[in-house]
Amino acid sequence: MQESELSQAIERYLVYLQAEENKSSLTIDNYRRSLNLVSELLSVNDPLALNKLVVRDLKAKLGTTTTRKGTKLSVRTKNYHLTVLRAFLRYLLQDEELDVYPPDRVQRFKEEERQVKVLTMEELVRLLNAPSPTTKIGKRDSAILHLFFSTGLRLAELRSLNRKDLNFDTREISVRGKRGKIRVVFLSDTAVDNIKEYMECRLDHLSPLFIRNLNDAVNAMPPGEEFRLSRISIYNIVKKYALIAGIVSDPSPHTLRHSFATDLLRNGADLRSVQELLGHKDLSTTQIYTHVTNPELKQVHQKFHDRKK
Repeated sequence: MQESELSQAIERYLVYLQAEENKSSLTIDNYRRSLNLVSELLSVNDPLALNKLVVRDLKAKLGTTTTRKGTKLSVRTKNYHLTVLRAFLRYLLQDEELDVYPPDRVQRFKEEERQVKVLTMEELVRLLNAPSPTTKIGKRDSAILHLFFSTGLRLAELRSLNRKDLNFDTREISVRGKRGKIRVVFLSDTAVDNIKEYMECRLDHLSPLFIRNLNDAVNAMPPGEEFRLSRISIYNIVKKYALIAGIVSDPSPHTLRHSFATDLLRNGADLRSVQELLGHKDLSTTQIYTHVTNPELKQVHQKFHDRKK
């Protein structure tokens, strides 16, 4: 069966992302899944046939599409698919010089302001102290939690770290983030202590920083990629200790990233610096954290302004 014009164009776009944009394999996989869904929902098989009515029909279908769990797509997820479609159309317009529907006319759904979940300092202390300091697994998990909070790393960034990436002398890590951008993050003294304790209990010579089956790894040959902790394993580690610590807000690895950012802002860091540390492309993304810290400004105003003489 011959592929449609739309399917062929999608494949060319994905090749372009890898060859010309140097997108990561994870990004390309996400784009592929998104564009495959969009192509299934579109009522046309040729990108040149896209018009206002076709896009409107697509948006209506996104509104009724459900996840594997049977829940409707969130507004943010629907907008992600529309953003990918816009990027695809922009490629066809600019790189292939096709007379396609203008990407800027694909309007996204209106989103409510993002609600950022952060931990209180008391909750954070309980979480960081939850792993056992006497077991290998406990030391590894403690290092993971402290590294998340010390650096604000994304889950995928932390998972991809290798031993050689750490510089204990400068207390720095060079991280390859989204869009392949390299940034430097910094280790706190507490994070360094916890990572060193974890490294001291490892008797293997494998490359990944965080591994599973610590005892079996001793007899494995480098680099040992098959021992690297999976994304879901790291995600579940955070969930596990949040439960042990009795934190009812059900935090995730990204909650620790949020907590890292808000802690910096609350202690006087400027927004541009936080943007760099988080690896955000746009300052507007970082500005979501000001909604968390802004309530504290009211307390400052009440304490220092217009006091009775």
